[in-house]
Amino acid sequence: MEIYFLIVEMSNVNIMYQNSLKQFLVIFDNSITKSVKSSITEERINIILKYLTYEVWAFTSRSLYERHKQLFTLMLAIKIDYHKGNISHEEFMSFVKGGASLDLNAVAPKPFRWILDMVWLNLVEISRLNTFSDLLKKIELNEKEWRVWYEAEKPEMEEIPCGYQNNLDVFRKLLLVRSWSPDRTISQARKYIEESLGPEYGEMQILDLEATWEESEPRTPLICILSIGSDPSTQISSLAKIKSIPLKAVSMGQGQEFHARKLITDCMGSGGWVLLQNAHLSITFCAEIIDILVETEHVEETFRLWVTTEVHEQFPIGLLQMAIKFTNEPPQGIRASMKRSYQTFTQDFLDYTSAPQWPPLLYTIAFLHTVVQERRKFGPLGWNVPYEFNQADFAASVQFIQNHLDEMDPKKGVSWQTLCYMLGEVQYGGRVTDDFDKRLLTTFTQVWFCESLLSHGFEFYKGYKVPMTRNLQGYVDYINSLPTSDTPEVFGLHPNADITYQINTAKGILDTILSVQPKEGGSQGGETRENIVYQLADDMLRKLPPAYNAFEVKEALQRMGVLLPMNIFLRQEIDRMQRVIKTVRSSLSDLKLAIDGTIVMSQYLRESLDAMYDARIPDKWMK
Repeated sequence: MEIYFLIVEMSNVNIMYQNSLKQFLVIFDNSITKSVKSSITEERINIILKYLTYEVWAFTSRSLYERHKQLFTLMLAIKIDYHKGNISHEEFMSFVKGGASLDLNAVAPKPFRWILDMVWLNLVEISRLNTFSDLLKKIELNEKEWRVWYEAEKPEMEEIPCGYQNNLDVFRKLLLVRSWSPDRTISQARKYIEESLGPEYGEMQILDLEATWEESEPRTPLICILSIGSDPSTQISSLAKIKSIPLKAVSMGQGQEFHARKLITDCMGSGGWVLLQNAHLSITFCAEIIDILVETEHVEETFRLWVTTEVHEQFPIGLLQMAIKFTNEPPQGIRASMKRSYQTFTQDFLDYTSAPQWPPLLYTIAFLHTVVQERRKFGPLGWNVPYEFNQADFAASVQFIQNHLDEMDPKKGVSWQTLCYMLGEVQYGGRVTDDFDKRLLTTFTQVWFCESLLSHGFEFYKGYKVPMTRNLQGYVDYINSLPTSDTPEVFGLHPNADITYQINTAKGILDTILSVQPKEGGSQGGETRENIVYQLADDMLRKLPPAYNAFEVKEALQRMGVLLPMNIFLRQEIDRMQRVIKTVRSSLSDLKLAIDGTIVMSQYLRESLDAMYDARIPDKWMK
């Protein structure tokens, strides 16, 4: 049941991640009937549990956004190990909290200046665990070894000093890496997941729309949770054509309920498919869909209801719990994204023309599509403006390449200038509004779409070649040989670009894990959560600096030169800091009053209380 409670907890991460006990029991029954049989009872139980775990993971992961898939997988591994007794509660809390709740002035001083303050607090926190009880002393006595390990590009791949390499299991190594190098937490977490659950959990599943459809039933809606550039309408339409099933679509909005109701009723009788686009614009009708699906007496076997919707707080939970949910975001990483692209191709598609330029051009288009999407995860370092590059851009580019090769003069060959212009200025460049982003995209096309692309030694980056084959399986095999994680250099970025991304990703995952945990009643000392937070608020209020005196600030700036650029900047910073101090002081004072019962504990104050207890910064303080 631990696995079931975990998928229920995921609804705290996103309201759309709703799953029912009925869905879980169906998977459980399938695990018993479809798993490998064994006459040995204990072995049979282990086989069923392994099968059940994977099927629940696959079913749930399909409905999660990419940023939450690794979160769910890590929580699943930890939950199972915790239930087995392999991880203690103290170790789990040290992993998710680190040393965030410690005060640097209240712990042992750092032995060396090169150790960051936050890193030292993390190390002090895990040194309270039996496994790391002598860690601080070992660091002090072996500075050189620890510094070399700490400064390594990938410390999780290097040998841990002082015998820890052989004495720690993979989770304790994760604890140590998370404490020393927060930016390498995700990489070590991936190793922990693969060792704890199995290598098949290390790579996120790629959406197979046809398999999802085959899994459904006429009264089971298929709901796609939308995100930027992930509309599956084209793929649903293509699948309908392949299966020779008529598809009727209606874009929801004011006044469209009548048309949608009629379409559903008609297709239930005829066996067609209905696609309701942007259902979040008609929430009241979504509640009606449940009654239509349940109460209609006769429904043709081929009928299916497809729904696309954005996240909406009031979306009917009942509809979500009876549906098969999926997301259509591009998977993270070049390997996964390229696999997704080639999953839609057939050998006939690769053989459609005898032109030798076709297979490498198709591969390069897929690689370009992956790179422009992957750069988005690096924020402003990737693109100055985030663009909604999607599958339609890729399909249009592939179609253009086909048309160009059909019209190509074999004696003259490919017009690389035309290709670069159409891809860099029209197909993908048509979305780009920033001049520097346009220059970057143009550079990608000019470097990759040239005569040298057809040579055997061509590489996008070291280790990322273009396979010279006309066989689809050859491409798939090569893609499967690519690394599961990529360095920023592959995307044309500096290695440091990955540090901020990895730190933010790890922090987001750990904060989310902490936020969905059941709130404890109190500490081991017997104090309640409210008492602990009250004392913390009291201590923080004493440490807060007094508000700036506006008159004194104005006078000082006039003496220094009020129009000097540095002083204008200083004035703006003072104003902003004043607002932060005011917000924090007001929040802490109100929180103390609410805990005393003098004022009502509002939702905002409740969230602040939870955040402070979990050693997190309340959201309002960061706005």
